[in-house]
Amino acid sequence: MKTLPIAITFGLFGAVAVTVSFSQEWPTWVMFIAWVSFYIFGKTWRSSLWVFLQIVLGMCMAVLIQLTAGLLGQLIGTLGFAVSVFLYIGSLAYIARTKTLNNIPAWFLGLIILFGVHPPLEPLPILQILIPIAAGFVFAWLNNMAVEKIHGYQSQKS
Repeated sequence: MKTLPIAITFGLFGAVAVTVSFSQEWPTWVMFIAWVSFYIFGKTWRSSLWVFLQIVLGMCMAVLIQLTAGLLGQLIGTLGFAVSVFLYIGSLAYIARTKTLNNIPAWFLGLIILFGVHPPLEPLPILQILIPIAAGFVFAWLNNMAVEKIHGYQSQKS
């Protein structure tokens, strides 16, 4: 019986998140990637902000990969994309050595999101992707906060 309130909370937050996502025509999977990131990478606002930043940087890297691939493609043809990916993904080995930008999975989530959504390479469509990412973190935080309150209430009753 202790699991039922948590199951209802999970279901409620999931249903509201999907409803909001559909109504706003967001890519729902992007929102859920951010939701999962909250749980995987620390469940605090501080860790979420760092993960959010690295997801955004991964998206920026995806844009740079595409732009560089276009330039290199003019010089070396279809190998331009592979060389561009090699250069930027290879740079993660150095970036990961820093103390604050070392979350390689978060960078790759940003790459996955941008290549998955595949927006036009224009500022507004790319910036609009940040909305479902932020919403995913907010829904995860709210869900987690509600579950923690339920756990606290249940432990007081025990």
